[in-house]
Amino acid sequence: MLIESINPNDSSGVKGRLALIHNLIKIGHEVKVLHLDQNYTEQPSFKTEVVKRYKTSKYYWLSKLNTFLKKFGIKLNQRVEAKLGFSFSHFEDVNRFKKSLQQEHPEAYDIVLTCSKAASFRPHKAVLESPRWHSKWYAYIHDPYPMYAYPRPYDWAEPGSLQKRAFFLELYAKAAKLVYPSELLAQWMESYYPNNEHKRLIIPHQITTHLKTNNHNTIKLPSFFDENNFNLLHAGSLMKQRPPFVLMKAFNKFLSNNSSAKENARLIFIGGAFEGHKNKMHVLKNDNIINHDAYIQFNIVFQLQKLASVNVVIEADTWLSPFLPGKIPHLVVANKPILHIGPTTSETMRLLGKNHELHTPNNEKSINCLAKKIEAMYKLWETEQELVLNRKDLENYLMNLSL
Repeated sequence: MLIESINPNDSSGVKGRLALIHNLIKIGHEVKVLHLDQNYTEQPSFKTEVVKRYKTSKYYWLSKLNTFLKKFGIKLNQRVEAKLGFSFSHFEDVNRFKKSLQQEHPEAYDIVLTCSKAASFRPHKAVLESPRWHSKWYAYIHDPYPMYAYPRPYDWAEPGSLQKRAFFLELYAKAAKLVYPSELLAQWMESYYPNNEHKRLIIPHQITTHLKTNNHNTIKLPSFFDENNFNLLHAGSLMKQRPPFVLMKAFNKFLSNNSSAKENARLIFIGGAFEGHKNKMHVLKNDNIINHDAYIQFNIVFQLQKLASVNVVIEADTWLSPFLPGKIPHLVVANKPILHIGPTTSETMRLLGKNHELHTPNNEKSINCLAKKIEAMYKLWETEQELVLNRKDLENYLMNLSL
């Protein structure tokens, strides 16, 4: 496997890839991981090798120069990507992976799996430029690429879009298998890169045994969290395209309609927010809404998800969301009701099912409906009824792994 990072605190994407590694090992695969994480010193439970940096590479020095110039407000990346398609650091990392692959023998392996995060896909480029691995290449496509291939409102024409599309056209032609975390993402990408349906393989974000047996009941909870309250919890970044305003307005309307709930109902946000959201969030905020944007370790966040009354998933106000949020496996194991605020045509709703009642679109028209759904959950909680998700079928689906 080729992957940029093995640090579980890096991102939800990296957590997902690590869960995949652990489950591959669990079902009997021997796994060797090539990665770029020179600063991550903890020894994982699988075989790893840090990909070496070469100071003789021109891209090493060009990357250093780019970093140096950034300190003075000079940003080269847009101009470089517009001309070459990719950044200097992209070229450097691709060459590093290629040199490591040259030390390996394809006949010693059944599969070479490339995984990535964000809009990088550097491991994929390295294998694309290493033809002797193509017949064993499983390319994991975690997100649309390039950026204009995203559904609205995420799409935009980034510098180097034509070169990036040419890269993915070749990737789709040369990879033996195309691996996706969601059915809707596979269908969406096949509309941009057609005639590749026969290569499709769905491997959803995984639930691991460690996640299921994670019982850190001795963890000290943050002071802002009182497990005796009715807690609506959203854990994760609030991106530009995923504003929390509809939820905040609905929660405030619920409080207005249920004055006694002001004593024990809380809406909690954990994670950073897009800068453009902050002023409006401040206006909507009150003593019952908690916004904690400082970093919290995953094991603590997961414990809060298990102790929450309801866990929240926020998606964009759009007609389609083909993404499977990385936190879905955690929420299924946490076994608390999931409130989905986003499009009906989404991978999250495909899994939760058309009869899942805790769902509204993320738009102003849904505020009254959402307030009533929050009130209904609060009334159940108030009568001491146990609030659970209870979806063994989803647990099984998110533990299913077959290559």
